[in-house]
Formats: sequence, C-alpha cells, structure tokens
Amino acid sequence: MAPRGTPRIFISAAEPSGDLHGAGLVQALLQRFPGATIEALGGAEMRRAGATIRYPMEGLAAFGVVEVVPKVRAHYQLLRSLQKDLKVGRYDVLILIDYPGFHLRLAEAAHRAGTKVLYYIAPQLWAWRPERARRLAAAVDRLAVVLPFEREFFEGLGLRSDYVGHPLVDRDLHIPREQARAQLGVPPGSRLLGIFPGSRTQEIRRLWRPFREAAQLLLKDGSCDRVMVAGTRDGSYPNPGPLEIVRDEPVTLLAAADAALVKSGTTTLEAALAGTPMVVAYKVHQVSWAVFQRVRTVRWVSLVNLVAGREVVPEVLQQQASAEELANQLRPLLEPANPRTVAQREGLAFVRNRLGLPGASTRVAEILAELLEDSR
Repeated sequence: MAPRGTPRIFISAAEPSGDLHGAGLVQALLQRFPGATIEALGGAEMRRAGATIRYPMEGLAAFGVVEVVPKVRAHYQLLRSLQKDLKVGRYDVLILIDYPGFHLRLAEAAHRAGTKVLYYIAPQLWAWRPERARRLAAAVDRLAVVLPFEREFFEGLGLRSDYVGHPLVDRDLHIPREQARAQLGVPPGSRLLGIFPGSRTQEIRRLWRPFREAAQLLLKDGSCDRVMVAGTRDGSYPNPGPLEIVRDEPVTLLAAADAALVKSGTTTLEAALAGTPMVVAYKVHQVSWAVFQRVRTVRWVSLVNLVAGREVVPEVLQQQASAEELANQLRPLLEPANPRTVAQREGLAFVRNRLGLPGASTRVAEILAELLEDSR
C-alpha cells in the first residue's frame, strides 16, 4: 500500500533487548520522518523514545520448545489483533525486531495484507532452523542484519539484505573502569565477579542456583573478593547470601567487573564491547535442549564465538553448567595476568572490531525510506 503523507509504522519488539534496540530505531525514524506515526509492541524504552505502545510486551518472551507453551495463548491473541490491523491497512510498513517464531507468522500475515515488511536483527535461522529461512524470504521485503556473516546467508535465499552494524555499538557502553567501580563502591584492588543470569523469569529461575553456587565457591576459596548480580527491576534471586544484587545497572557492572558469568545472549556482546573476560552459560528444559541439538547447524552458541568464527569465550551448557565447572572456568579469568585472560581480551578486541561502526539505527531508517519509496 502506498503511503500518504508521513508514514504509518508499526514496530514489533517482544522482549527487553528488542525494546532497547527498538528505542534507538524510533529516535532515528523520528529524525528521518518528523511527524511519522509510530505504534509498537514494546516496552518502556520504546515509549521513552517516542513510540506509542499499543501492545505491551511484558510477559511474552520465552525461549525453548517447552518454555513457550504457557505463552501460546497470549501470542495467538496478539497475532489475531495485529492481523486485523494489517487487513484494514492501518500501517504502511511493519518493522520486526528479532523474536523469530511469532515474527515469522506476523511477517506472513503482513505479506498477505500487502503491507511492506522490514526485518531488523535477523532471526538466527542459520543456527538452528535453516528451512524456515525460505519462509522468511518469501514474507519479508528487506532485511537489516547486524552480524557480519549473515548477509551472505540470506542473500543466498534471494532476500535483499543489508549489513548495518550492531546497534550495541551505537549505545554509550564505555564507562571508565575506575568510575564504574567508584559508582558501585568497589575499592581499587578488590577482585569483582559480575553475574548476569538474564532478564526472562524462566532463565533466571533455571540459572540462578548454579550461578549463585559457583560464585560462593569462588568467594570461599579467595578467587574473588566480591560478587555482584545484575538484577532486573522485578527479578527474584532467592538466598543470595554474600552476593550483592545490583538492579538496573548492567553496563556499570560490566565495566567494573574483573570477570563475568554471563547467560548466552546479547549480554555477551555487551561484555565484549566492555572488554570484560567472561564465561558463557545456558540451560533450558531437557526436551528443548534435545530438540535444539537435533536442529542446530553451528558449532558455537554464544554470539561472541559466532562473530569471531572461533572459540574466544568458554561455553558451559546444559548439564555441564554445574557450580563446580562454572567456578573452574571462571577462576583463571579473575587473574589479569593469566594467559587465558590475556588471550580472551585479545579475542574480545577482535570481536569489537567485527561489530561495525556506529549508526546502525540510522542505516535502518534509510532502508525504510527506500522501501517506502519503492512502494509509491
């Protein structure tokens, strides 16, 4: 449908990282298209950036075959509502941010309705569901990818793709170490371990115990002096003992920490940008893990290793993610001169260089301008 006047845009971001990246995009779109109507499925970050949150994202996010089951009804109701919006031509363009399962169905609904679709932050179908990539290619008009190797994969399926760089580079993630430590009350010379168990309730529930117990082992044997946990505003962290819960300060904690235990996901790239040595861990339901193992097509799980094309950070996954193994992997990283720490810092610098230059959101706004112009 050809736009009339300023564009009518819907952005769908169903989890916290998407809300964060969507906020930068909203700002870029409003600069590129003053007066544009931007409605969204999102959260507080996109609202603050200037979008009208028509559908709150809270409670939707889940990862894993079993974990998503309780969310099915909410996703179905949301999809039905958005299908109605698309059928009546409420929007000129639909922008989808990550979150593959739901967004693939939404893209197909938009395609049937004749609404242009721009997908920003491609779903990692190359990693575990390459057959779904053909469905994506049939439903999406343009794709803005944020990892350097993704463009070739999707272009091979006939989907016009542009590498825009990673939006994390746009954020001011650099906080001087001394400033971050002072802000958190960490004295010079104190060895600080940062714990990042994720933002989803299911993730925290599954990872909290081994993360907590690994940290307690490191405190007990003197490998670190303090442990701080990057807590969410409403997250529950039972029986923390000597672990200190620091809410809504993940960037500061990454800058201050000597090493970090990080849930697999976007936070691993944030740690790479901060130059913080890390161990990456993840656990899902056993059925979800069995399915993932059958369909995965990549050697590594963490984004850091995928971007590097080699192992830069250790990955401790599923049943291997015991407190003892996590502690064993973290212990050398708490020693700045340890060869493993030095080698990892060099690898993280390589990853930072591969994430591209600032301006990802601005480049996505220009792609949207091209897409709207093509539809005239």
